Amino acid sequence: MNTTENTTVHQIAPLDLALAALPVLVVIVILHLWSRDARETLYGFARMLLQLTLIGYVLVYIFEAKHAAVIIAVLAVMMLVASWIALRTTRLPRRTLYPLALAAVLVGGGSVLLLITQGVLSLSPWYAPRYIIPLAGMIFAASMNSISLAAERFEAEAMRGEPYARARSIALKAALIPLTNSLFAVGLVSLPGMMTGQILSGVSPMIAARYQIMVMCMMFAAAGLAASLFLLLVKPRFDDIKKAGE
Repeated sequence: MNTTENTTVHQIAPLDLALAALPVLVVIVILHLWSRDARETLYGFARMLLQLTLIGYVLVYIFEAKHAAVIIAVLAVMMLVASWIALRTTRLPRRTLYPLALAAVLVGGGSVLLLITQGVLSLSPWYAPRYIIPLAGMIFAASMNSISLAAERFEAEAMRGEPYARARSIALKAALIPLTNSLFAVGLVSLPGMMTGQILSGVSPMIAARYQIMVMCMMFAAAGLAASLFLLLVKPRFDDIKKAGE
C-alpha cells in the first residue's frame, strides 16, 4: 500500500472541541422549551461522549497488537454483537433467528472484508489492525442494518399473506434502499465520512475518492449479501412467521 501521502492531522484541543457542542446545546434548549423533554437527547450525547472516549483508548492498544488472535477476537465480538442487534426489529424470538443472522454476517460481511483487506489493499501483516478494524466496523454495520431492515419487511410481508418469493424480493429491495440512496447522493449531496476525514488529514482528493469508491462498493456488497443470505436461511421458518400474524 502507498502511504507516502501527507497525513498530518490538525489537532483539536479539548477547549476547541467544546465549541462544537455550543450549537448542540442550543438545540437541546429548544427541545426543552418546546417539549419539556430533552432527556433522551442529553442521554444520547452523554453516551456518545463516553463511548467514543473509551473506544479511543481501547483502539490505541488494539492498533498496537502484534498478535492475530487479538484481532480475530475483536472481529468475533463485533460480529456477535452486530448479529444480535440486527434482530431488534423482529417480533419473533431472537434466539430462534440469531444463528441465521450470525451466519449471514459471517459469510456475507466476512467474505467482503477478506476480499477488501487481502485482495484490494493487500495488507501486511494480513491482520493490520489500523485498517482491518475500521473497515470491519463499516462492513459489519452495513450487514447489521440490512439484515434488520430485511427481517422487519420480510416479517411484515409474510404476515400480510405474501408468498415467500415475493416477500423475499420486497424485503431485499427495502434493505438496500438506504445504501442505494447514498449511491445517488455521494459526491453531489455529501462527501462521506471517510473521504472527508482523509481530505482533512491532507490526503489527495483523488486518492480519497478511490478509497471512498472502495468503501461504497464494500458496504453495498456486504449489505446485499448479508440480507440475501439471511432471507434464504429464514425460508424454513416462513410458515411460522405467517402463522404469527394470524
